[in-house]
Amino acid sequence: MPEHGSRPVVLAGLAIAVTAVNLRTAVTGITPLLEVVGDDLGYGLTIAGLIGTLPAVAFAVFGFLAPVVTRRFGLERTATAALGLTAVALVLRALSPTPVALVLSTVLALAGMGAANVVMVPLVKVWFADRLALWTSLYMLLLQTGQFVAPLMAVPVAEAASWRVSLGLWAIPAAVASLVWLLLTVRLRADHHATATSTSGRTALRVSGSPTAWGLMVLFATISVANYGIVTWVPSVITDAGGSTALGGAMVGLYSAWGVLAALVVPQLATRMENPFVVVVGCAVLLLVGYAGLALSPLDGTYLWMCALGIGVSPFPLCMTLINRRTRTPQAASATSGFVQGLGYGVACIGPVGLGLLREATGSWTVPLVALAATVLPGVVAGWFACRPRYVEDSVHPLA
Repeated sequence: MPEHGSRPVVLAGLAIAVTAVNLRTAVTGITPLLEVVGDDLGYGLTIAGLIGTLPAVAFAVFGFLAPVVTRRFGLERTATAALGLTAVALVLRALSPTPVALVLSTVLALAGMGAANVVMVPLVKVWFADRLALWTSLYMLLLQTGQFVAPLMAVPVAEAASWRVSLGLWAIPAAVASLVWLLLTVRLRADHHATATSTSGRTALRVSGSPTAWGLMVLFATISVANYGIVTWVPSVITDAGGSTALGGAMVGLYSAWGVLAALVVPQLATRMENPFVVVVGCAVLLLVGYAGLALSPLDGTYLWMCALGIGVSPFPLCMTLINRRTRTPQAASATSGFVQGLGYGVACIGPVGLGLLREATGSWTVPLVALAATVLPGVVAGWFACRPRYVEDSVHPLA
């Protein structure tokens, strides 16, 4: 932990907590309102679909760019700018007069969130290296909380005020997070950004030479494909089988609720077990059970299948924890976080689209579910490399 006294540490903890709440609100806060906003601004399914695919694309692109920025400006300053950009963009989105303005402001908001996604992992390592499990659990728990609360508030706030107020509301916590990071940055030593971000100046690491980094990336990618696929298409699987729309929505809620439990439990396991590969294997089995259940009997045992899938995607917090556990320095954690999330979200972009195309081509959900099941195997293989007690730095070299 940096030696800056108790007050900066408290500020850092507050900043991490408030940032975590903001990491998904720009995504989930608009989805329940897409039809309402579309009726007002005059766009159809094409724009709505574009907005739905932007998060994974933005998280991928800006996940790659974030480590480059942190090497120049430091983790805390990058977090300050990222959250500030998100706050401004959310205000602009709420004021959007046209569909083009709505899309462009959404891209800016997601750019800030994508950068914040990456720097959060090494920031936890910088400030709370001796309490990684606790702070990773807290960070993931608050991320899930923001992801839940934003869509729950969206429609009631829009009905009580307007959709513009509902969308713009989330600029407030983003601005608060940016302000707290700014206060912390002002209090830090002038040389903090050189020492906290890197143990050897601002030298970059080519983490793509590490089997551990590749294992983390592929595991993260397969879980992201599963998550985006489940959230996007499970309601259609259920309604196509004769279930109600309400049941489909409730099952996505049930699936998402397990993320809270995973955020509390998985980081603890990842820090206490030398090799948590058993967690990956257990989750893989549950994913296969969930996919098979939905394919063979979508309306009988639906609750069981969704619980299996909800627990099955628990390698997501595992990856976030292992990025810190499998790196020695914040510099390596930042580079690995950008590599894992950049490529991982990039792969995840094709998931919902590919599954939808398979559904159209085959006329049923069986083949798409089999395709999702097929992603489990590379996830398990990648998990073996990710979970081994090896460090990313052991097999990479600084860039010239």
